[in-house]
Amino acid sequence: MQSKDIRERYLKFFEKRGHKIIPSASLVPENDPSSLFTTAGMQPLVPYLLGAKHPAGTRLVDVQKCVRTGDIDDVGDNRHLTFFEMMGNWSLGDYFKKEAIEWSLEFLTSKEEGLGLLSSRLYVTVFKGEDGIPRDEDAIQIWKENFKKHNIDAGVAGEDEIIKDGVRIIPLGKEDNFWIAGQVGPCGGDTEMFYDTHPEEGPVIGKFSDLVKSGRIIEIWNNVFMEFNKTSDGKYEKLSKPNVDTGMGLERTTVVMQGKSTVFDTDIFEKILGEIKSKAQKKDERAERIVADHIRSAVMIISDGVIPSNTEAGYVLRRILRRAIRFIDQLGINKEEILSIAKVVINELSYAYPVLNEKGNEILEVIQTEDEKFRKTLAQGLKEFEEATRENKLISGKISGKVAFDLYQSKGLPIEIQMELGKEKGLLIDMKEFYDEVVIHHQKSKAGSEQKFKGGLAGTGEIETKYHTATHLLLASLRKVLGGEIVQKGSNITAERMRFDFNWPEKLTQEQLKAVEDLVNEKIQEKLPVEMLELPKEEAKKIVTTLSFDLSKYGDVVKVYKMGDFSTEFCGGPHVANTSELGHFKISKEEASSAGVRRIKAILE
Repeated sequence: MQSKDIRERYLKFFEKRGHKIIPSASLVPENDPSSLFTTAGMQPLVPYLLGAKHPAGTRLVDVQKCVRTGDIDDVGDNRHLTFFEMMGNWSLGDYFKKEAIEWSLEFLTSKEEGLGLLSSRLYVTVFKGEDGIPRDEDAIQIWKENFKKHNIDAGVAGEDEIIKDGVRIIPLGKEDNFWIAGQVGPCGGDTEMFYDTHPEEGPVIGKFSDLVKSGRIIEIWNNVFMEFNKTSDGKYEKLSKPNVDTGMGLERTTVVMQGKSTVFDTDIFEKILGEIKSKAQKKDERAERIVADHIRSAVMIISDGVIPSNTEAGYVLRRILRRAIRFIDQLGINKEEILSIAKVVINELSYAYPVLNEKGNEILEVIQTEDEKFRKTLAQGLKEFEEATRENKLISGKISGKVAFDLYQSKGLPIEIQMELGKEKGLLIDMKEFYDEVVIHHQKSKAGSEQKFKGGLAGTGEIETKYHTATHLLLASLRKVLGGEIVQKGSNITAERMRFDFNWPEKLTQEQLKAVEDLVNEKIQEKLPVEMLELPKEEAKKIVTTLSFDLSKYGDVVKVYKMGDFSTEFCGGPHVANTSELGHFKISKEEASSAGVRRIKAILE
């Protein structure tokens, strides 16, 4: 079954069952400044999962285009992609577990309307219960009944999670089978469906996690049953109208349906890789896959209005394109052939996204312009990189961070590409020294106060900048006084005052408020330097004091602001250079904001 057929069957199956087919949302999220790209099928529907009424009704079905770049360095292996598509069907306070599970099994096994998979090769997981939430006995019973329709007596695995003796249902904990978008809000257990990809190896026997790791069984579908609301004090309350949120990866399903080992062996990539291989002078499977994935992603991102730049989504696009160009060169493909590869991508996906035909020339022009621009940068940068590595190799086997920063700053050679080049030569870049150079550069620049910021700031004037910097000290002080579970829930800053919301179940005592206020002023008097670091996301996670925001929604490189050893936070700016500039901090009011959320209003004198 071709990927196109899988897509059409999915949409028609659920349309027949009362679902309205809705188009894919843009890869650039609307009204969500916290996220550069749509990273999951449910993301555009979050407002409706939270209770807003969808104009198309309470039953929806779609195929949503998504981009994730967190694992970009792993692209080229058997499973990682930057662009992918998620098929989803949704119940907004309509049907629930019975229908969702019943239709899942029906679509997977029906030869007439669905995929025609064998029920004898299906295994499912359910939520086993944790944190006061009971095991999902309803899902277990519904699965048993539906397996029975296929003459399968489905057993339930024990705590050992071993599949044997007719076990088909495996209860797992929160880490595997529970979904929540953030720290609070709608959530619930889920049920995931897995398929035996190698029945020729005999009966499926063993621990569930081992069977997944080995690739013996592969996940093909996930149904989330959002039936609870997690409050700020950690309680799970039943929702009056629960929702169903499902996801089925088109690429992964195609792998199963076509009996392949990787998505790159399916019809999704057949013509794209064929074009690449026909133009390549060298054979390199990893490089071929990277070029195919990256050009595919770039075409789709550009079609939604993004152009290469040095910030936000444009930066991610630039990084994707420039990596593709590097590997095109490694394969010995003539530079002008990047457009022929892009044309194949446009032709392959235009049946689902007609806008690709409408914007075809524009997409090709953007790619060509970036290709020409990068080649000029790369030629000079690579020459100097080669000289730098020759010198450094003789000294210590490590490339100087100062040299790397100069190549990045003055020659435009991205640090990620320098890291890849170094890796190929068995050399490491002194990243600590590189980041030190970044800090020095930004301290010399006054650009920080002019940078775009999306965090409740009314303006970027001097006083607003001071108040915003003070919110970092306030958060760190609250965590010291009240405990490490405190996170920011919102802020609003004007030239007259700051307002800061945080999770706490009760009114603060006068002693607690005084302790917080005193600690903020103590750190102001200590004259702590405020440093800004631009770090790869995974590096940032290792050093921040607390994550008040979901970093999975952000790009590969994030900004971190450090105030001595007291506060290190992910943030978009702007900030003062030293805490001594803040004056005297005074809390003017403490009150309730909403259930489980308190609000502090404060001024700087």
